[in-house]
Amino acid sequence: MADQIDSLVIEHLRHIRKTVETTALDMVDVKARMSAMEGTLGHVLTQLAVLNGRVDRVEERLGRVERRLDLADA
Repeated sequence: MADQIDSLVIEHLRHIRKTVETTALDMVDVKARMSAMEGTLGHVLTQLAVLNGRVDRVEERLGRVERRLDLADA
């Protein structure tokens, strides 16, 4: 009887070990994908900053044009 219980416990432990190993491998994949997403997000934020700078320069130039044509409010 004790041998059957030991065998059952060992079987459950093997199943748990296999599940933990599978989860660990999945986490490696998740970490790689997360790193890629973080890199992409960094690139997007950089491009957004560049576009904001360009919009600021366009607004400045438009303001000068409006003042020159007397279209701007005092």
